[in-house]
Amino acid sequence: MASKLKRRLTWGAIGALIAFALVLVGLNLIPQSPQLAHDLHNVSPVESGQFRTELSNLLGPPVVDGNAVQAFNNGDEIFPAMLEAIRGARKSINFETYIYWSGEVSRRFVEALGERARAGIPVHVLVDWVGASRMDEGVVEELRAAGVRFEKFHPLTWYTLDRINNRTHRKLLIVDGRVGFTGGVGIADEWDGNADRPDRWRDMQFRVEGPVAAQFQAAFEDNWITSTGEVSLGPDYYPPPEQAGGSAAQLFSSSPDGGSENMQLMYLMAINGARRSIDLEAAYFLPDELTLRALQAALTRGVKVRIVVPGPHGDSPWVATASQAQWGAVLQHGARLFRFQPSMFHTKMMIVDDYLTIVGSANFDNRSFRLNDESNLNVYDHEFGARMRKVVDADIARSREVTLEEWRRRGWFRRATEWLAALPGSQF
Repeated sequence: MASKLKRRLTWGAIGALIAFALVLVGLNLIPQSPQLAHDLHNVSPVESGQFRTELSNLLGPPVVDGNAVQAFNNGDEIFPAMLEAIRGARKSINFETYIYWSGEVSRRFVEALGERARAGIPVHVLVDWVGASRMDEGVVEELRAAGVRFEKFHPLTWYTLDRINNRTHRKLLIVDGRVGFTGGVGIADEWDGNADRPDRWRDMQFRVEGPVAAQFQAAFEDNWITSTGEVSLGPDYYPPPEQAGGSAAQLFSSSPDGGSENMQLMYLMAINGARRSIDLEAAYFLPDELTLRALQAALTRGVKVRIVVPGPHGDSPWVATASQAQWGAVLQHGARLFRFQPSMFHTKMMIVDDYLTIVGSANFDNRSFRLNDESNLNVYDHEFGARMRKVVDADIARSREVTLEEWRRRGWFRRATEWLAALPGSQF
């Protein structure tokens, strides 16, 4: 009798644990905010004042004039520019990133950040708990010993289990409240070099100076407050805005806890506002049905669409397989699709009508649209857009085009694998 009772209690405990685990999984997979469900209509052209007015109000931060924007390609250009800004800091440094792995690149940043902290400059560093899983504790100790305020976003604790799938994927560096960086780069050796071999990733980072830098600062403060309960104020972080260039820009953010629809809404409006061309560089191309329909509608009304995606060198074969299942949906409507060949392709950029350029941390997938904390920069400038189109041209020159006929020739095993890979679509 006692043994039967013991077995029942054991199986009851196992059942309770399974039920608890399923509840946690459900809480992590279900976005906390209502999601966009209907196609957009009557979207004004991206070059119109009406488009800027609507984006300024819908996304929160207004479009502000007077900014200078620089683009950097690959680690050989990106890391020296970021480190130069850090070493030149005189008032403050705020740095948020998803990936921070130990290695030679990490060492350069530890030295630069530590030197500024020892010089008395307030330095705040926020990394994602998951993204920094390959960061040695010795690195953390060295930063803190130098005086750097170092925190991890959503570390694993019993009271954060329901949100462990919500990660900060933002890449933000703000120096003296005047200079901001964003893009796709992580602090890891994989991004070093010039994307000329498989293990050196292709990516971009963007430096801004001007009034939009205050929006970078506010986006950083969003998660710093969440992680520490502290807020940084004063002219060291929010100096009086100064004109620095001729580009209009805005930096907006999204999060499952508030404004999770911002990222997808931005892309949907940009696609629906296109009148001539869309150039999309996507490290992870996994749009949902709503976004696919927007791309198809753009193609139907005559918009030329070019999409650059990873080629043979990827960091997630499962995601790449799921992505391929969706290529036909745009190819059959006339899009051109290219697979980057030399290395892992991690660039995130969309250029619409050679005027609106969208860059930042967000991937073109449901995880970025719904689950991650993301931040993107919109630049409204014909000259800048034309320069970025040349960047896309250069990437296409190192890519192989995939045709609709080639995609249709896939075998049954490949099709079945793609179907299976695409099942957990909300997690990509």
